[in-house]
Amino acid sequence: MALLRKGPVWLLTLAGGLCLGAAAVGLSQPQPVQRLAPAPLHTPTDLSMAFRAVSEHALPAVVSITSETDAKEVAVKGGVQRQMSPLDEQFLRRFFGDDPQFEQFFGDGNGGGMQRNVPRQQGTGSGFIVDPSGIILTNSHVVEGADRLTVRLSDGREIPAESWNYDPRTDIAIIRIKADGTLPSIALGDSDQMQVGDWVLALGNPFNVGTTVTAGIISATGRGPGINERESYLQTDAAINPGNSGGPLVNLNGDVIGINTAISSRSGGYDGIGFAIPANMVRWVADQLIANGRVERSYLGVKLQPMNTELREQMGVANGQGALVNEVFPDTPAAKAGLQAGDVVLSFAGTPVKDQSELVDVIERSAPGKSYPAVVMRAGAEKTISVKLEPMPEDYTPALQRLHARQADAGTEQTELGKLGVEISNLTPELRQTLGVDDDMTGVVVRKVKPGSPAERSGLAAGDIIQKVGPDAVNSVSEFGELIEKADLNKGILFYLRRGNGAAFVVVK
Repeated sequence: MALLRKGPVWLLTLAGGLCLGAAAVGLSQPQPVQRLAPAPLHTPTDLSMAFRAVSEHALPAVVSITSETDAKEVAVKGGVQRQMSPLDEQFLRRFFGDDPQFEQFFGDGNGGGMQRNVPRQQGTGSGFIVDPSGIILTNSHVVEGADRLTVRLSDGREIPAESWNYDPRTDIAIIRIKADGTLPSIALGDSDQMQVGDWVLALGNPFNVGTTVTAGIISATGRGPGINERESYLQTDAAINPGNSGGPLVNLNGDVIGINTAISSRSGGYDGIGFAIPANMVRWVADQLIANGRVERSYLGVKLQPMNTELREQMGVANGQGALVNEVFPDTPAAKAGLQAGDVVLSFAGTPVKDQSELVDVIERSAPGKSYPAVVMRAGAEKTISVKLEPMPEDYTPALQRLHARQADAGTEQTELGKLGVEISNLTPELRQTLGVDDDMTGVVVRKVKPGSPAERSGLAAGDIIQKVGPDAVNSVSEFGELIEKADLNKGILFYLRRGNGAAFVVVK
């Protein structure tokens, strides 16, 4: 199934899911797997022999996965036949979140009407055995929605899966099979040791042609192209195609350093950019799926915003330091601890934080029910706050808070600030109704943005509600004007604004 996302096509081999219990076996504990001793490389022939040795070592542990969903009746809404498998519906719901357009175009109608039979669906993917007892790692999107999974081993045996568990946030899944004898397996390596330029091999079953090996290098690390909620992908130019999803990305030591997950493609096939979930993320998630059948995370309850150079200058933090809190959600650990929008988290539980991805990672892996110190930069001064974490709710997804703002077309007092290039109005009852905001919302409304102005170049738009100028809250046009007159546009003016159900910091310069 191909997803169009403003340019490239993210190709994901999809199949389905069911969450069952599992015995407590952890990948963090040493497993009886054979590792490959690296060989010295002096000539191109040596590299070829290294590829051969790694392939011979890894291929026996690589499996092909076939998923099946039973035929089902689906509703026909508005005279349009919705021919979606349960798999497609699950994935589209994850993609659209709580966007009302999903129900408009794909909902069940709740009004009876015609029914259409969707025939049995089948999908394919890849995986690899990490425990000789029959534990297989793959992608969540390979198993989600499936009624049955069949695993084809390298020796040709086809074995029905006994159970499977998955984590959609990271797109990681485990499958359990029961086979006679000890199965060949391959070990997870240390993905943090991989650097740009390192050789890797991608293994899997592309296009269902059979197990295949392709070679390439690590092209980048820490990529976050917006495919899943939790991302820090290894990027590679090793050929990855539909059907490779869930297969291993292996280094020249024969260790799995990633799970092949997606490609960026305009043609529908390999275009030289593939992404793999790093093994160190896989290990933490898989251990919990194996032991508990689900992943337990802690959460903070904030929306985070990436910082460019201008924002960092305004916040007083250096490059490679801190995560900016854009919004604090009510009745969450962050709100109870007193965190505020505009705080930059510098460290949490003694661990330095360089960006929002690192903060999310350390929060989620911390034990719930315990208090941890968070060092934040607030209004130019460091402050230590004690935060008591809580278990993440099943339905917690900050991304669901994003909606587009509607343009304001009413207001009383207003003013045009020439040096910014914006027209500002007070937040009147009429504007509150037009913008769909609560009565307790404070700030001033952007009515118009002059083309080519500093405000337009910085991304301000009609309908934005500016709540702060620098550290100062604004409640009227007059207050806003006074603060702007004192500010230096050449150095940049920091705004905190609301846009729809979201919030953002913007520097106008």
